[in-house]
Amino acid sequence: MTSVKEFRVDEPATATDLGRGAFVFTDDYSVFDWGKMPDEIPEKGASLCTMGAFNFQLLEENHIPTHYEGVRVDGTDDVLDLGEALSAGHAPEEMVIALTQVPDLPFADGEYDYEAYHDAAGQNYLIPLEIVFRNRVPIGSSLRKRTDPADHGLEFEEWPDEPVDLDTPVVEFSTKYEEQDSYLGREAADRIAGAASVDQLEELALAVNHIVTDQAAEAGLVHEDGKIECLYHEGQIRVADVVGTFDENRFSYDGQQVSKEVIRQYHKRTQPEWVDAVGAAKERAKADGVADWKSLCESSPEPLDESVIGVARDLYCAGTNAYVGGDVFDAPSLEAAVDAARDL
Repeated sequence: MTSVKEFRVDEPATATDLGRGAFVFTDDYSVFDWGKMPDEIPEKGASLCTMGAFNFQLLEENHIPTHYEGVRVDGTDDVLDLGEALSAGHAPEEMVIALTQVPDLPFADGEYDYEAYHDAAGQNYLIPLEIVFRNRVPIGSSLRKRTDPADHGLEFEEWPDEPVDLDTPVVEFSTKYEEQDSYLGREAADRIAGAASVDQLEELALAVNHIVTDQAAEAGLVHEDGKIECLYHEGQIRVADVVGTFDENRFSYDGQQVSKEVIRQYHKRTQPEWVDAVGAAKERAKADGVADWKSLCESSPEPLDESVIGVARDLYCAGTNAYVGGDVFDAPSLEAAVDAARDL
């Protein structure tokens, strides 16, 4: 798994009951599914926790069920809402959540055994899918490789070298726990979802997309795409993981990316040999039926310059300030942070 947040279990889930635990957000980052990169981005963890908690509270206010319970600060056991934490002068780095079961996903003979996953999961499990929504097709979007503009009612013969807005959001399903996640047709997604309804998953994704898009617009941000993950518990689907942050979603401001995509594209420009090696390793692993593609990669990423790390830090912090409508972090204006990112 490539997550850069730590996971703690306080009360484990059972076959029938949800448990309790926490995400502890770190300053690590990951691009191209590599996992922890050589550098840290200061205050990235606190910015993502703040933005994620803010969005979960927005979803709850709009009657969308989630696994969010609150935040903790300074290592205390008190569970606070985000407003309480911020009013005390603390940007949280720990998010308290309800836990569900996550069975092992066996891999043998080049295939993942989802039947075994659901046999172990019963009626209380993390749905092994990511539900992706897209409002815009920016440069770098994987949709450009997998589809043609005409598939989405667009009049272009081929994708132009500029972002393309979609009249209607596109919803897609992707695997979640495979070493190389892949996009799925609706029938395959329905099978992998188990007892959960893919229709309801799509409905939830569109509702979350609408709420995050409206909130972003208030900050002058364009919400381009993102995803949700969900849990299933005794007939109810809840939004899980983290929602609407600069790692999970793509946002832009005045045409400039305000998300992890900035660092992703920077690596493409400055470390193309490593990026190519990652792609080659994934292709080789797929051809050979090997789950661990990273063991086949012939190079590793180099650290970033301190100036680049500073630009990334300011972008995360300024973007979060703008999105939540407050001065949570000591950061430049979003406009200034975006201008610096544009010069990378």
